[in-house]
Amino acid sequence: MTGLHEVTVLWSMLEARALRSPDGVMLVDEVGRSMSFSRVRHTAEQVAAGLLAAGVEPGSVVSWQLPTRIDTVILSLALARLDVVQNPIIPLYRRREVGAMLRQCGAAWLLTVDTFRGFDHGSMARELAAASGDTVRVMVLDGPLPRGDVSRLPPPPSRGDEVRWIYTTSGTTSAPKGVCHSDASLISGALGLTIAAGVTADDVTSILFPYAHIGGPDMLITGLLAGIKTVLMETFEASRAMSLLGLHGATVSGGSTPFYAMFVAEQRSRSHLLVPSLRALVGGGAPMPEALYHEVERVLGITTLHGFGMTESPMITSGTVEDTVDQLATTVGRPVEGCEVEIRDDAGDPCPTGVAGHVWIRGPMLFKHYLVDGDVVAPFDEGGWFSTGDLGLSRPAGHLVLVGRSKDLIIRKGESLSPVEIEEVISAHPAIADVAVIGVPDPDRGERICAVVQVRPGFAVPGVASLREFCVEEGLSWFKAPEQVEIVDSLPKTPTLKTRKQELRDRFADGPAQAAAAGSQLPSRA
Repeated sequence: MTGLHEVTVLWSMLEARALRSPDGVMLVDEVGRSMSFSRVRHTAEQVAAGLLAAGVEPGSVVSWQLPTRIDTVILSLALARLDVVQNPIIPLYRRREVGAMLRQCGAAWLLTVDTFRGFDHGSMARELAAASGDTVRVMVLDGPLPRGDVSRLPPPPSRGDEVRWIYTTSGTTSAPKGVCHSDASLISGALGLTIAAGVTADDVTSILFPYAHIGGPDMLITGLLAGIKTVLMETFEASRAMSLLGLHGATVSGGSTPFYAMFVAEQRSRSHLLVPSLRALVGGGAPMPEALYHEVERVLGITTLHGFGMTESPMITSGTVEDTVDQLATTVGRPVEGCEVEIRDDAGDPCPTGVAGHVWIRGPMLFKHYLVDGDVVAPFDEGGWFSTGDLGLSRPAGHLVLVGRSKDLIIRKGESLSPVEIEEVISAHPAIADVAVIGVPDPDRGERICAVVQVRPGFAVPGVASLREFCVEEGLSWFKAPEQVEIVDSLPKTPTLKTRKQELRDRFADGPAQAAAAGSQLPSRA
């Protein structure tokens, strides 16, 4: 990394890498366009000057909703050079979410494309601008990016600890918050990923998910730290993605658990190895069933370095190249470089190793504060610790096991049950393509265990009795087996592929389609 790990300003990091590796390929896309580090740096500075000439002022808030393209990366680097506060918005978001973020951030600009994937983003942007009383200006970027005279630019930013990025929470709640990051916090997260995955100058990485997601800069900065090529893809589709990765010799890829599963399914349909250069999948965002880790290993012949992160802290823990198979398959790894993790009980005291409690984190990759209705909210304790809202336990070697979200716990007859544990077992059923376990109101139990499942094509729909029997046969205690089963065509997801459990709770709270009797029990083999 040649000293770049000490840089805390994104623009300074790009400048330093352009000096060290001027002709190295930095970005390549699926239509064959590529750009070197020095060309990206030069172009981004010209675009910064063009934005300045168009009226984008340093220090203002600029929202942008753009696909994962080379021009999008250049634009975000140009905004970093201009020292504005960026508000990246995932392209799948529509009027309600985009309008909320414009208001939350106090955006002066919304940069977007005319149309993308059949949706008229340009018209939506203009409608939102009009609704703001024209306090938001719109720039539609369907042609070449604006360029200008770089001599007119102000000095580049020199401090990495100021707010320069505002992300939105992923939308599993009804009111997304603004999550404020600095260059330094994003760089720290990327450094943690780079070290955990053992990324070197021999690697090639990728961004196959929306660059507007907080994982976008994570992967981009990883490429800057190591001086390597990053492969970009506008819209993920497994077959095209694997062809693209194979073409460019990608060694590290991923995104989240659904990506792993789609890679496995695509490889199974082929007789030859699609990406022979690939050495590891990396990612987080959703739990990884143990069985999926072994499927990736068996079908793709590689390891999965699954981790744990969130919008508030892009990297918290990760599997590493030194971990054992058991550690990689059953945990989300150890804290990444610079991050501290503590498990606390309800009273706020540290839990012993192996005892589940609330996950608290601290470190330089942590966000600075929330924006809520225009107000700054800093949800940290006096020691600078932040509660992630997750429940977990620590293994003796420091690996973290997540057992659920605090708000997702099922309280059945006074017992707190982890949906993640139950989902892990049900996901091993051959008929189940996807599953979410939720608690729904029950007059006898307080809450009953409801499994919402997507069935694989060609398989019979499992009934509640057969699914309960399967769970117990797999070693799950009988009182944790599902008491209600709901069949859906697909589970509702956020744009970052997290299951919208509150939507499922609202939908199925009134009564079961298939339910077990209140007193039914199955013998446990344990």
